Amino acid sequence: MFPLSVAAILMGDGEDDGSFDIYLNRSGINSIEAPRAPVRVRIGGMLRLRFLNRGSPVHITISSPNIGTFSPFFHENLYVVDETLLTIPIREDSHEGFFDIEITSGYGVMKNSFRVEVYKRKIPEPAKRPAEPPLQPVAHGRPHPLMTAMGIALILYCAWLYLKIDILNTASFLALIIGAVYTWYRQDSHQ
Repeated sequence: MFPLSVAAILMGDGEDDGSFDIYLNRSGINSIEAPRAPVRVRIGGMLRLRFLNRGSPVHITISSPNIGTFSPFFHENLYVVDETLLTIPIREDSHEGFFDIEITSGYGVMKNSFRVEVYKRKIPEPAKRPAEPPLQPVAHGRPHPLMTAMGIALILYCAWLYLKIDILNTASFLALIIGAVYTWYRQDSHQ
């Protein structure tokens, strides 16, 4: 298990990953601009704080006196040159509630804080989708009429090969034609 400062370095520059931006040195020396609205994080999730420094490198202290029931995090010192991402894990077994994050810079001269609300993720109900027509015909327990006609035609044709009676050959051909035409018109009536 890495200390949180090492995890902050390993996480990289902080891409579009749902992190919350905190600006340092943007409006003045050692200034801290934290989110104004409460930040929301779900139980079992990760609170990602991206520190964006717009001035000279700065030491900051991140702490939370009332986070104990939500996370093992308590206190972290960071040296921010450009950009640093700090990830704070939220326990799976925690309850809904809130805690405060305090950020101090300039060796205690500047201080800012914001509230973090911890919420339980609601499991969405599965959306009811309309039934899609099957890609293949669905068997209904009886043979398809075209297959029945093909079976009769095959029996008639085999009988013609064996018995050499010409009417059997014509009957097998007619059975195939009747099965195909019946299937064709039956298909149009179901659409």
